[in-house]
Amino acid sequence: MKIVITYGTFDLFHVGHIRLLKRLSLLGDKLIVGLSSDEFNAGKGKKSFFSYKERAEILESCKYVTEVFAEHNWQQKRNDIIKYQADVFAMGDDWEGKFDDLNDICEVIYLPRTEDVSTTEIKSALSKVNAEELDRIESTLHNVIDIVKSLSK
Repeated sequence: MKIVITYGTFDLFHVGHIRLLKRLSLLGDKLIVGLSSDEFNAGKGKKSFFSYKERAEILESCKYVTEVFAEHNWQQKRNDIIKYQADVFAMGDDWEGKFDDLNDICEVIYLPRTEDVSTTEIKSALSKVNAEELDRIESTLHNVIDIVKSLSK
């Protein structure tokens, strides 16, 4: 049995995640995912929209994922590969070269990311929508204030 292991935050689960997990699952018989804990994310300066527990539940419901476990630090990958007897360590190509030191215990593969979709871009777009909406509300509020002032003269 060929075991594949990967890691990530998997926040705001989207089609890019699905496509990556599908491609990762095709590399072996089992796909095991190390999911960044909330504490680990905080140490990286990241805040997930969904909690670790919620993100784990989402991942566990994905048909391509066999098992999910918590990632607490950068250093645990080597021990996890040994513990889960992983044959392949795979990540998105935005991490290319960063984990080549694991080649001595398993095959390291970097897969292309799904173009035009990322959690960072989704969060950015959502924050712009919120800012635009706030600007619209503020403009409307100023118009209402002007009307009220004109009526009270």
